[in-house]
Amino acid sequence: MIDKVVESVAHAVHDVPSGATVLIGGFGFCGVPENLLRALAQQGASDLTTVSDDAGLDGWGIGQLLDAQRVRRMLLARAVGNAAFQRQLRAGELDVTFVPLGTLVERVRAGGAGIPAFYTPTGVGTPVAEGKEVREFEGKPYLLERAIHGDFALVAAWRGDRHGNLVYRETARNTNPLMAASARVCIAEVEELVEPGQLDPNGIHTPGIFVHRVVVARRSKGIDHPQSPFAQRRA
Repeated sequence: MIDKVVESVAHAVHDVPSGATVLIGGFGFCGVPENLLRALAQQGASDLTTVSDDAGLDGWGIGQLLDAQRVRRMLLARAVGNAAFQRQLRAGELDVTFVPLGTLVERVRAGGAGIPAFYTPTGVGTPVAEGKEVREFEGKPYLLERAIHGDFALVAAWRGDRHGNLVYRETARNTNPLMAASARVCIAEVEELVEPGQLDPNGIHTPGIFVHRVVVARRSKGIDHPQSPFAQRRA
């Protein structure tokens, strides 16, 4: 079995190229691979396409990529509390597509499952439906939505072993498993590294077959953002 542990977060993301599509795990401020995002912002890759639940905060999470102006296109469900996102969006520096969260998650899941597209009722009759095929099933209209694939996925787990098996803690098991399965290369930051065999096989959330690199990196205990209702909270 391959030992997938790398020595640093900088090395973990060293080969992410400009123009790559990066799937980013996390929901709000929970389960976000903040160390990998910081390293990617410092690494220098630009013109990135990101797929995520949200746009992070100023100076934290995906906000670090925005502050460094590394992102060209974003697919996300919402954007709250990030002034850099708002500035770049208004200035026309970002190509932004808002996707209903359930649809976004299913598009990523479909990518990992090898399903090229699916039909959903969400967004019928709204701007979300513009330019998309609409088909009727049992008298109801549905939109055709295409799967999302990534070049790289950045995910954050609680525990992981050297073979890349991952366990997420509580609500941090959100979009992370789906992102991990839908990218060509998955990079995971873990808070605790254990030896192979120490994780309960029945409790593994992301099998190591989906994970290519593991780096140990402790995440922050709180978020230094007093305006946020989530300040000083962490899952």
